[in-house]
Amino acid sequence: MLKVAVIIGSTRPGRNGEAVGRWVHDLAAERADAEFELVDLKDYPLPHLDEAMPAATGRYGLPHTRKWAEKIASFDAYVFVTPEYNHSTSGVLKNAIDFLYAEWNDKAAGFVSYGVGGGGRAVEHLRLVMGELQVADVRAQVELSLVTDFENFSVFQPAAQQEDALTAMLDQVIAWGEALRPLRRPRAA
Repeated sequence: MLKVAVIIGSTRPGRNGEAVGRWVHDLAAERADAEFELVDLKDYPLPHLDEAMPAATGRYGLPHTRKWAEKIASFDAYVFVTPEYNHSTSGVLKNAIDFLYAEWNDKAAGFVSYGVGGGGRAVEHLRLVMGELQVADVRAQVELSLVTDFENFSVFQPAAQQEDALTAMLDQVIAWGEALRPLRRPRAA
């Protein structure tokens, strides 16, 4: 069965990402067509990129990188939960992505963003990065407004239509994740 990571892309104190990530995971876990796991970047305290060799070489010298690589390699697809900070994604998410290369290849990705304007600009930046990593990002996405989907900008209360948007995005991520399966290298058992 397809394995999908829901990656919480913020470690900021008081972050909204944890509530959003749990919402995504809880709704996704009701599906029978894939397995979903919540992956919180707080559980993978990666320093600013500190590997001596470029990620494309696959030569990871540090234990924190190897642990992160093992986790990311175990998935067939990803849902990135990203805030929009200054018209882009969070630095911690970009850093976590940049640590690896082959572990991302030939997989699918979808996006759930949040910000005053819904976080769409953060997603646009992530789409460029995904292309370089040979990740097929899907068209459908979820954009959550801090004005309409959060009370006082901090208590997550998604509007009813957001669940439909999430379902559409997950449908595409699962379809593309399955379609790309023949391209992925077999994993060691």
